[in-house]
Amino acid sequence: MRNLAINNIMKTYLRIISTSFVLLLGTGAILFSTGCAGTADRESTGEYIDNSAITAKVKSALASDDMVKAREINVDTFRGTVQLSGFVSTSAEKDRAGEIAAGVQGVREVKNHITVK
Repeated sequence: MRNLAINNIMKTYLRIISTSFVLLLGTGAILFSTGCAGTADRESTGEYIDNSAITAKVKSALASDDMVKAREINVDTFRGTVQLSGFVSTSAEKDRAGEIAAGVQGVREVKNHITVK
């Protein structure tokens, strides 16, 4: 009789544990599939990482160029499109910054909104 009661208790605990596991797994799947997905105006986690790398490469390329004053140029990247903004002294410097950005691997498009002082 006592073994039967213990058996019933163990079965009940196993049902509770397996039901909890299934619910936890389902919740995790929902969070993972929606939490990392991109939308029209928001990057996915992977896109964010890729865009951050592109931004860093463009900034580095601008900084290593003698013609461009990289400290006065802002670089933002969204889904492979690089937007340049800030101020430069000449239109040649603006054009050169756009060329440099376009030459970086992973850049799909460059929007050059740099202002010539």
